[in-house]
Amino acid sequence: MAVPLIFRMIEESGLSSWIRDSPSIFAYWFILSVHALGMGLLVGASVVIDLRILGVARDLPLAPLEELYRIIWIGFWIQVVSGTLLLIAYPTKALTNPDFYIKLTLIGVSVAVMQRIRKRVFGDSERNDSAMMLKGRALAAWSLILWAGAVTAGRLLAYTYNFLKYDYRG
Repeated sequence: MAVPLIFRMIEESGLSSWIRDSPSIFAYWFILSVHALGMGLLVGASVVIDLRILGVARDLPLAPLEELYRIIWIGFWIQVVSGTLLLIAYPTKALTNPDFYIKLTLIGVSVAVMQRIRKRVFGDSERNDSAMMLKGRALAAWSLILWAGAVTAGRLLAYTYNFLKYDYRG
């Protein structure tokens, strides 16, 4: 198998072995659960904003939802830390899988759209709900599509890999 030896070096590290093989409650399954929690915060708060911009829950004022960006960023950084630990556990599994790169691309574009929504919709000092909704409709629709794609790609990582670990027989 022609994968870089760096994968093997990472997989043989103490941290990688501990995450993968430890019976500790704080190892792989805990990190995976924290990753899911971070996804819920990041994607969930983004979806709330997107749906409100698209007209759901019209009685709820849109402007105060800008406060959800704090939750979005907390979820994002939880994702970064837990995702890095999951990557350390199985670098070959992730880094040889095209789906992993699709997931990262969709997350990057989703975050960019999320920031564009914040600037375009919430950045106007003359804010009223109808003007804010009009400015953000297309972006909110794209945001929903992109987040759905990112979550789907992430979930498919468990089933679409070719190599779980570095092949030491080569």
